[in-house]
Amino acid sequence: MYKALLGATVIAMVLSVSACGGSTTTVKQTETQGKQLLDLKEAMDQGVITEKEYKSTKKKILSGK
Repeated sequence: MYKALLGATVIAMVLSVSACGGSTTTVKQTETQGKQLLDLKEAMDQGVITEKEYKSTKKKILSGK
């Protein structure tokens, strides 16, 4: 039983490591514009981004880019 468990663990580790690189991942954007704008505003309010960055990014979000 120990050997079977060890073997399964090794196989799982090899499969997880082999999936770490070499392929391209596409991320589907599921956030709404409203959610993006709220998150953006919060980032500006917290000082994470400047007002200039806020306005620029807001413009991009609203234009759909």
